[in-house]
Amino acid sequence: MGSFSIWHWLIVLLVVLLLFGSGKISTLMGDLATGIKSFKKNMKEDEPDASLAESAPPAATKPAGSIGGPAQPAETATTTTSRPAA
Repeated sequence: MGSFSIWHWLIVLLVVLLLFGSGKISTLMGDLATGIKSFKKNMKEDEPDASLAESAPPAATKPAGSIGGPAQPAETATTTTSRPAA
């Protein structure tokens, strides 16, 4: 079984046109093109814009959802040990 000749492909094309009609095929191709365009548009919207990320200054304050660590009492943090003078 070799590859099909041009006559085989023409007969297959004729049968397909008779079964589905030329209007149905062109409608399907138009729907496919619309779907591909929509897919590309949505993929482009999902990509973050790198130029905006670089130009934005870093946040000066902590985000609202951050939790700070436990605070130490002032006496404990500043206590120093002193040695007797010799």
